[in-house]
Amino acid sequence: MITMDDIIRDGHPTLRKTASQVPMPPSEEDKQILASLLEYVINSQNSEIAEKYGLRPGIGLAAPQINVQKRMIAVHVHDEKGNLHSHALFNPKIASHSVELAYLTSGEGCLSVDEPYPGYVPRYARITVKGYDSEGNEVKLRLKGLTSVVFQHEIDHLNGIMFYDHINKEDPYKPIENAIAIER
Repeated sequence: MITMDDIIRDGHPTLRKTASQVPMPPSEEDKQILASLLEYVINSQNSEIAEKYGLRPGIGLAAPQINVQKRMIAVHVHDEKGNLHSHALFNPKIASHSVELAYLTSGEGCLSVDEPYPGYVPRYARITVKGYDSEGNEVKLRLKGLTSVVFQHEIDHLNGIMFYDHINKEDPYKPIENAIAIER
């Protein structure tokens, strides 16, 4: 079981490296790592389990955040309509995206970043993600709103990009033109 002690913090060199593709079909070890990423995110949202094990609540986690330099992510989040999106993917990539942008009005946070980075993080409003599930089957997801933002945040981790890299340094709360504001 992954705990907060397993999650590396901002400044660790692994967080700035590009993660390697996971060979398909996935090995048992890779399947176990992927499952543990999803298990953390699910457990962290359960207040009793989170308190018992000292887990910081999260809605997504990428393998580089536990110092595993492989292209794996897990997302467990309810969208604006209350629908659950729970996915663990190998080699996820954005296959297509909207021109329109979106951002979280509250800004973004990260389990690897302890201090707040206030500001808007521009993201694509809609994306199509392709990847492979825990058994190595191809998956194609069409995502929008909060779910789209979370996937982009996690896929950025696979490319050594942190959410605050996207924030306007001169004016963190500068309105993002023609973008959808997502309340969180």
